[in-house]
Amino acid sequence: MTAAVPDRHHQGMRELLRHPVFPGLLISALGDGMSMVAVAWLAVQIAPDAQVGSWTGLAVAAYALPATLGAAVLSRFLRGLRAARLVAVDATLRAATLGAIAFLAVTGTLNPLAYVLLLAVSSLLHAWGSAGAYTLVAELLPDERRVAGNALLSTVTQAAVVVGPALAGAVAGLVGPGWVIGADAASFAVLAVAAWTVPARRAHQAPPPKESTTGAWQTIRERPRLLGLLLVTMAFFFLYGPVEVALPVHVAADLHGSAGLLGLYWTVFGVGATVGSLCAGLLARWSPAVVVAGIIVGWGAALVPLGLSDAVWPGMLGLAAGGLIYGPYTAISTSLFQRGAPPEALSRVLAARSALTIPATSLGTLLGGPLVAWLGGQLTLLVSGLLTVLLGAGVAVAVRRRSVVRSVVATDVARPR
Repeated sequence: MTAAVPDRHHQGMRELLRHPVFPGLLISALGDGMSMVAVAWLAVQIAPDAQVGSWTGLAVAAYALPATLGAAVLSRFLRGLRAARLVAVDATLRAATLGAIAFLAVTGTLNPLAYVLLLAVSSLLHAWGSAGAYTLVAELLPDERRVAGNALLSTVTQAAVVVGPALAGAVAGLVGPGWVIGADAASFAVLAVAAWTVPARRAHQAPPPKESTTGAWQTIRERPRLLGLLLVTMAFFFLYGPVEVALPVHVAADLHGSAGLLGLYWTVFGVGATVGSLCAGLLARWSPAVVVAGIIVGWGAALVPLGLSDAVWPGMLGLAAGGLIYGPYTAISTSLFQRGAPPEALSRVLAARSALTIPATSLGTLLGGPLVAWLGGQLTLLVSGLLTVLLGAGVAVAVRRRSVVRSVVATDVARPR
């Protein structure tokens, strides 16, 4: 029985690796890994000195927040598309808008307002692109292999964080962050080409399931476990949001570091997250609710060294441990949605999930701007970590209480009358 879990894990990964979109997903993930440094660092460079925190928060938020608007407003146009086509339209828009940012940055004509607006347009279809990638897993793999497929996608993302930020830090230091964003645009162009060609290559696939008349939000509300997981994930990501503002400001202002040092911080996080993602299948024997609570507590605790010490190494070790703990979260939480949502509504449910969890991070990032201006980068990191630990502890208590109630009910039902 124990050996069967790793075997299914490997089979699911092999099936996804053979799909023609996968190389494009890998390349675009590397581009996005580079943007983790470039988006914030370019904002730091072009913003007025007195408004660095605010513009950095706006820029990082704009790279994700409009996904909610796209998920809601564009649903009638996109909900019937197959998974690969959803990936394609998102990648095409990102390639075009990020390319425009890169051109303006390199020519020295980019201002903060134009930067934020272009980033906002680039993220408009991101909820659908993310939903398409994970719907692709559900289309290709049976339920018992989906954690493995999800783990592979999240592993690719986290592995790109290992290489991307370090590469971005080096390139930004040599030629500027505008060129890094240009590379990100090129990576999405590669993904767009790969995804647009999938229908021709895979014309033998069965037609998409008959469309459900039930809306995505109603589908989630009718399933209390999915709704609870969604709310917890939103809170978790919201509390993470300020980290994306606080860390670059902490590196630049408190540590007097460079883009290379910021890239190194994200790289050690990526190393831990990659290992954690690869191990997601090994957690299948545990209760998903317990795993979710443990991950949230662990990530919050991992931020504490950054918030308590000005030394570089404690913070890096904390981020590495945090990445290892966080790594399985996306694979496990996504598999719960894939399992709980009806196939005909899956892409819309996943888009709705992304439409809420992505802006939850972005709202936290927006809060991070004034919070960093008030508390400073280091103290903001500490506050984020401690509040996240409290959230995880609350989830653990709720899980324990639900288990006790279930046990009492089961005992009462089984008692002879």
